[in-house]
Amino acid sequence: MNQYILQITSGQGPAECEWVVARLMKIILQSAINKSLNVEVVERVLGAEPNTLFSATISLQGTNANEFVKEWDGSILWVGQSMYRKYHKRKNWFVGVNVFEPLQKSAFDERLVEYTTMKASGPGGQHVNKTESAVRATYKGLNLATTASDLRSQLQNKKLALERLKILVDLHNQQATIENATKVWLQHRNLERGNPIKTFEGIDFKMKT
Repeated sequence: MNQYILQITSGQGPAECEWVVARLMKIILQSAINKSLNVEVVERVLGAEPNTLFSATISLQGTNANEFVKEWDGSILWVGQSMYRKYHKRKNWFVGVNVFEPLQKSAFDERLVEYTTMKASGPGGQHVNKTESAVRATYKGLNLATTASDLRSQLQNKKLALERLKILVDLHNQQATIENATKVWLQHRNLERGNPIKTFEGIDFKMKT
């Protein structure tokens, strides 16, 4: 089964680009689910403004994952008025989507994983906090960590946190490749402005057809 890592980046653009990253992540996730792909948000880097993201890293797995990532690999354009600068004249905002194939997990050493349990947070009032069902998994060799509180069972969350950690370790191992891809995107961003692979418009973020 094909597996890919998809990274959405604002490319060090302004808050408007970080706003686009957050909305684009939701659209890509829903689109992947609609196509019966296994999808997981591995990492989110928060942006400067509320509800924005500097970048988002997504794991995609499934029979048609190859075709799916090809649809998104490249520059994405959002056309709209800045929601942060009322009189700003610029209306074209670009973000980048990079696609990577994860490394083999043979280098991952589960003996270096340390687990910490904690009380889950979220809706549900006191019932949520009765047991420590949330799990944090830390890879001591690289000081990488993930958390999982999606499920009620501590054992299930432990397994989920471990799977997320494996993906983070893979990403760390190919970080040079990712950083290079981001630099390439930044260098060619001006050239790509005339050729976005997808365009969205307006505050409701609708795709232009």
